[in-house]
Amino acid sequence: MNETTALESLESFADHAIRMVGSGIEIFGVLIIVSGIAWSTYLHLRQPIPHQNTEIYKIRIGRSLLLGLEVLVAADIVKTIAHELSFISLGLLAGLVLVRTFLGWTLVLEIDGRWPWQREPSAMSSRVRTEGMADTR
Repeated sequence: MNETTALESLESFADHAIRMVGSGIEIFGVLIIVSGIAWSTYLHLRQPIPHQNTEIYKIRIGRSLLLGLEVLVAADIVKTIAHELSFISLGLLAGLVLVRTFLGWTLVLEIDGRWPWQREPSAMSSRVRTEGMADTR
C-alpha cells in the first residue's frame, strides 16, 4: 500500500511538472509574438520609408507570428501528454494543431507569396512586386 501511495504521489508530481513546463512554453510563445511585433514596430517607426518599408514591416510581424505559433503548438503537445490521454484530448489537440497549421500556411502565403510546399513565389508575392519596383528605378 505504501508503494502505491508513493507511485501516485510521484505521478501527480510529474503531471504537475509537465503542466508547468507546458505553461512555460506557452508563455515563451506569447513573448515571442509580442516582442516580435514590438521590435518590428520600433524598427518601422525609427526609419519610416514609403511603401517598401511597410511590406518589410508586415513580413517581420508575420515571421514573429509564425515562430510564436510553432512554439504554441509545441506547448499544446506537451500539455496534452501531461494529461491522461483520451479521444477527447487527442481530438482537441488535433483541432488546435490543424487551426494553427492553417494559420501558419496562410502567413507563409502572405509573407512569401507561395504555399509552403511550392518552390517559386507567385506573381502576387510582395517580394516579386518589390523587386520589380526596384528594377524600374
